Amino acid sequence: MPTPHPPRPPYPPPGGDPGESDESLVARLKGRSEDESARTVALLMARHWQAAHDYAVICLASSEPVAAMVTAAAFRRALDRSALGAPSSALRPRLLVTVRDTVREWAADDRTSGVLPPLQKPAGGRGMRTAKSLTPENRTLAQRSFQSLPSAARCLLWHTEVEAEAISVPAGLLAMDTDTASAVLEQAREKFREGCVRAHRELAPTKDCRFYNRLLDVPIRRGGALLPDVREHLAECRHCRFAAEQLSHVESGLGTLLAEAVLGWGARRYLDSRPGRTAPGSRRARGAARRGRHRTLLRMPAPGRWTPPVPRSPRTLLSGVGAVSAVVLTTVLIANMWSYDGGAGPAASTSAPGGGATAPGAASPVPPDPAGLPTAPRQARLRNAAADLCLDVRGRAEEGAGVRPAACSPAWTQQWTFEEDGLLRSAADPGLCLDSRADAGVVILGTCAERGDRRADDVRYDLTVRGELLPRWEKQLALAVTTPDANADVVVKVRDGSDAQRWRTDPAPVAEGSLSIADKDAPPARASGLSGRP
Repeated sequence: MPTPHPPRPPYPPPGGDPGESDESLVARLKGRSEDESARTVALLMARHWQAAHDYAVICLASSEPVAAMVTAAAFRRALDRSALGAPSSALRPRLLVTVRDTVREWAADDRTSGVLPPLQKPAGGRGMRTAKSLTPENRTLAQRSFQSLPSAARCLLWHTEVEAEAISVPAGLLAMDTDTASAVLEQAREKFREGCVRAHRELAPTKDCRFYNRLLDVPIRRGGALLPDVREHLAECRHCRFAAEQLSHVESGLGTLLAEAVLGWGARRYLDSRPGRTAPGSRRARGAARRGRHRTLLRMPAPGRWTPPVPRSPRTLLSGVGAVSAVVLTTVLIANMWSYDGGAGPAASTSAPGGGATAPGAASPVPPDPAGLPTAPRQARLRNAAADLCLDVRGRAEEGAGVRPAACSPAWTQQWTFEEDGLLRSAADPGLCLDSRADAGVVILGTCAERGDRRADDVRYDLTVRGELLPRWEKQLALAVTTPDANADVVVKVRDGSDAQRWRTDPAPVAEGSLSIADKDAPPARASGLSGRP
């Protein structure tokens, strides 16, 4: 929002004092004399006439004087609506839509089109008259998101992305300083993307579409590849396929997306007419290169086919529940299941020679229960059955850190405790647990949420007798490695019973730095009541 007394931008918009926003100029039309109103209208037309006239020529497929008539009529309509209370901050896109609607209405009236022959051209008014909708079906989400933005955000996005103008131009139209405008613009880009994701979810025709909502957004935003299950769904679902294609334009090609979503008719021709896009070494081209925001676009494939973005990241995300038809196997919560038998399955006996098991850091053995399971939480390494590698933390153990399979070692970052309430707690920082949902299915370290917290099921797992770890927020998924290689991602994906989703436990290594050395180089416990654990 404009500050009460914003500093004037260094480059004023065409027409009018740089301190006068479009909104303030439109406000001056209310209750003013005809002479005063004429001056104000002249200033607004100096700012927006050329763009509106260019679009009128495109809509009519003619540069005859009727284009000027349409432009003048559109100005009158738009300013009258603003005087009645319609938002006037984002005047340019609203004015262009008014030009389009005026051409269509005039072409639909036989008397008007009879005296204005340019309205009868198939590539212009007559074509618009017969069109069912001027907004393409594959731009519905972007249109809805753009219209939900505040008017200042729409103004900044339109002038920088569609018109390819310097930030100082929309800043002047809003009476903002350029620093504030730049900050609002970055927020507007993010809000626009969030709006597209939200619209996809709200308009989703099926439950499967809603489930795939975040699985589309995250990998496309990062430039990564979609999983096969996701691509299979997109090949069958127009709604999700169109959503993926629109999201792919947000990081690169946002101007094209906005023009097609807002204008529809003649959007590409309007983009080609913008001076900021056609000038050699334009600011838009330099700005895009400087931001490094270019990503591979998802081009719309032939019906029934899906072309994923070119992979630019090793991160692979989880696949969805909707693609699975297998019946979920019975799961059981087995508390305190970690064994110390050198890598046996979770249900194996944990007794050491002599019939007891030694708790880490304890002097006396803990007797097993009659079923052969340990009766207290155990610390151990998690070894993946397919990769024969242990679950490790990427880098330092801190909130948001990723996990990976790595060669088994006595490192603290490979020590885990499975607790009675299902938490998988890291020994390197006992305040952190494995979180399967914070990063769209890619497993990371997150704060151990208490029961009743909305994140409680994100960091809790049920352990099956086969050694599968099932996140409680969706038990048709299982903890798995993406590939049986070191440094691969660890994700939750559809449960399939494969070795990649099975985990065995290794005993805590008896070596310096391991959990079996009491009080020696132990990692600090957080000040959250966890001191002394594990």
